[in-house]
Amino acid sequence: MVTVAYLGPPGTFTDAALHRLRADAHTSALLAGAEAVPAGTPDEALAMVRDGAADYACVPFENSVDGTVNPTGDALAAGRRLQIFAETELDVVFSILVRPGTAADEVRVLRTHPIAAAQVRRWVGVNLPRAHIETTTSTAAGAEQVAAGDADATAAPARAGEINGLVPLAENVADVGGARTRFVLVGRPGPPLGRTGHDRTCVVFGLPHEPNSLVQALTELSIRDIDLTRIGSRPTRVERFTYLFHVDLVGHIDDPVVAEALAALHHRTADLRFLGSWPVADGVGAGSAPPDRSEALDWIDGLRRGVDERGTGERGTGERGTGERGTGDR
Repeated sequence: MVTVAYLGPPGTFTDAALHRLRADAHTSALLAGAEAVPAGTPDEALAMVRDGAADYACVPFENSVDGTVNPTGDALAAGRRLQIFAETELDVVFSILVRPGTAADEVRVLRTHPIAAAQVRRWVGVNLPRAHIETTTSTAAGAEQVAAGDADATAAPARAGEINGLVPLAENVADVGGARTRFVLVGRPGPPLGRTGHDRTCVVFGLPHEPNSLVQALTELSIRDIDLTRIGSRPTRVERFTYLFHVDLVGHIDDPVVAEALAALHHRTADLRFLGSWPVADGVGAGSAPPDRSEALDWIDGLRRGVDERGTGERGTGERGTGERGTGDR
C-alpha cells in the first residue's frame, strides 16, 4: 500500500491539500488507495520518505503572504535528494476556534502554527486584545490543545473544529485577503510526471566565492529567456556565512531549452540539486513559458545528417562545392 506522510494531525491545511492531490488528475493514480500518516513537522514527514517509512510526503512549500516555508526548503536542500512530483494550492482563511461557551474576553492564550499566527496577528490584536499568541507544530495541534483545555483558542481550518468538538468564535479571518499556500508532493527520485506545457522546475545550488558567480549562473537562464518565479538564499548550516540558492523557474526538464539551462548551471554552480519538474497547480501558467527552440534544433539535426539547408537532402552544388575544392571564388 502507498503511504503518504503529511503535516498532521487530521484537520490541518496540509491534510486538506492531500485530499486535493488525491483527486487531481496528475496524481490520482500515484495516490490511489494511499494511507495518510501524520507527522509532527515537514522535516519529519520528509525524513519518513528518506527512511522508507513513507512513499511520499505532502508538505507546505510557499505562502503568498509569508513566502517560502523555510523548514521545508531547508529539509529538501539537505540529506539524500528527494524530488517534488506535484503541487496544489489552497486559499488560507482561518476560523478562531474555542470550546463551547467560551467568550471573546475569556481568551487569554491563542495557540496555532507560526505561519497561521503571522496571518491573524493583527485581527487578534484588535478583537482579542487580552490574548497572547503562542505557537505549536500545526493548526490542528492547536485545536487539540484547545479541546484539552491547554489553550483558550486557536486559528485553524474549520474542519479542525469539527474534528475536535470546537465552535467558531469568528470565521474567514485573515489579515491579508486572498492568501494562498502552495503544497508539494515529495518522493524519492524518479522520472518526473510528463510535460504539460504549464510546468515548474526547482533547483538548489551553491556558488564559488568568485566575482559575478551569481550573475553568471542567472545569466544562463536569462539568455535562454527562462522565467524565474522565485529565488532566495538560505544558510548552508555547514560552513559559516555560506549560502544555498533556491530557484523556481517556468518550464519542464523535457523542454529542450530548460534542459540546456540546467546543464549550463551544472557547469557554473556547486552541488546543483534538481528538486523536480511538475505541473503547476490547477493548470494555470506560473509565468512566461520557455521559448520553443524546436525549429532551431531541427536545423542543427539536419546539419548533423548532412541535409541541405533547403531541405533537399542532397549536398549543395554551386559555390559550396561537392566535397572537392572549389574552382570559383578562391
